[in-house]
Amino acid sequence: MERRPASYAALGLAGILILYYLYFFCLSGAGLIGPDEPRYASIAREMARSGDWITPRLWGSPWFEKPVLSYWMTGLGFRLGLGEETAPRLPVALLSTGFLALFYWVLRRECGLRPAFFATAILGTSAGWLAYSQVGVTDLPMSAAFSAAMLLGLRWMRTRGSAELPWMGALLGLAVLAKGLVPLALALPLVYAAGRRVLGLLHPRLVVPFLVVAAPWYTLCYLRNGEPFLQEFFWEHHISRVTSEALQHVQPFWFYLPVFAAAVFPWTPALALLFRPSLYGERGRRFLLLWVVFGLVFFSVSVNKLPGYLLPLLPAAAALMGVALEEARRAGWVLAAAALLLLLIPPMVYVLPQALASGLSRANWPAFHPAWLVPLPVAAAVWMLERQSRRMAAAALLAGAVAAGVFALKALAFPQIDRVATARPIWREIAPQASQVCISRLHRNLRYGLNYYSVTPLPDCEVEARPVRLSRFR
Repeated sequence: MERRPASYAALGLAGILILYYLYFFCLSGAGLIGPDEPRYASIAREMARSGDWITPRLWGSPWFEKPVLSYWMTGLGFRLGLGEETAPRLPVALLSTGFLALFYWVLRRECGLRPAFFATAILGTSAGWLAYSQVGVTDLPMSAAFSAAMLLGLRWMRTRGSAELPWMGALLGLAVLAKGLVPLALALPLVYAAGRRVLGLLHPRLVVPFLVVAAPWYTLCYLRNGEPFLQEFFWEHHISRVTSEALQHVQPFWFYLPVFAAAVFPWTPALALLFRPSLYGERGRRFLLLWVVFGLVFFSVSVNKLPGYLLPLLPAAAALMGVALEEARRAGWVLAAAALLLLLIPPMVYVLPQALASGLSRANWPAFHPAWLVPLPVAAAVWMLERQSRRMAAAALLAGAVAAGVFALKALAFPQIDRVATARPIWREIAPQASQVCISRLHRNLRYGLNYYSVTPLPDCEVEARPVRLSRFR
């Protein structure tokens, strides 16, 4: 008994280190990536500079593609003096880890300690949740706020009280501030699962906090910008996103099936445990299942599809996987197979920079190296621990191995990602002579990134010819 406090302290320290290397290590190791991250960061920087926290503006023009929560988070980062990459990314990483704490807390009370541990380990080390916790875009903030509200809804259905309602309303309001009306549609499973208590979701204790959080910005933005705000925000980026091919994110109906399997990597084999009908004997578990299935159908029906749309479904899936892992008679094959999937991390050090620069289909698979086999002893150890009825230790070892793999991936791949997939090195090269540079030809993603780092966008050469013509296209 005397050793238990020391053991808990060691476990807590290990958990903190794992969280650090998963979520905070090397946050600024690469410049802002893709078209969205530099655009959103540019809008937030302008808000922090101008003091106008209502109208999002991208390089001087109103920009109503997304609501304001992520801009506020990043703008606060700029006001606090955080760097060009840290200001957009650190608030997201903090929000993500804060949600994991709430996720564990709720599940421990609803499902027990072991299922909560398994579920939190699964979600916290899954590829989808991790990836979107490292970039300054809107998917993670919306998913965290929405999922927190849904989890509290799970408690509300069981306790039959009303203590959770104000928090549910405020969190749904934050989700709507993060990404528009989509969270309200995704919350329909809660309406269905509430059954006879459905009218409780209209209780002032929920509705008033929701309106207090969400309504002021929408009202003020409309009053300042009028019809253009309604047209662009609600019609183009809500209705048309579902029905029109104009946004150029068209994918087939089945697109999200492989994406979902990849999002829970390396725990993908545990999805097989969810097909046991007896798992869903309890009402709360059926609610979690409906949360996942409804979301998959909802997003699959939409014409436009992006991988990040699935993020708000991962907490429910991880919760079910945690419960299923706890109740499985034999899970050695699941945990060992998940550990074997870590064999994909070493080659990803080479593939990921190319995929981000040119697309996964154009990335070249590297030649085999013996170092790729490092996960094999981890898989063997996980198998042995499970055979010894030490499933929590096996899952903890697997989570630690994921953290080690993510550490190696960041340390080795991020410098290359920065070089081939971001505009940061381009800006550092041309910054001393920026007044003499015009853009002749530049990939769309790099152009957005360069506009962010230059603050004032460099002109096209056709508009304003300058001595130095920048032409880079991958």
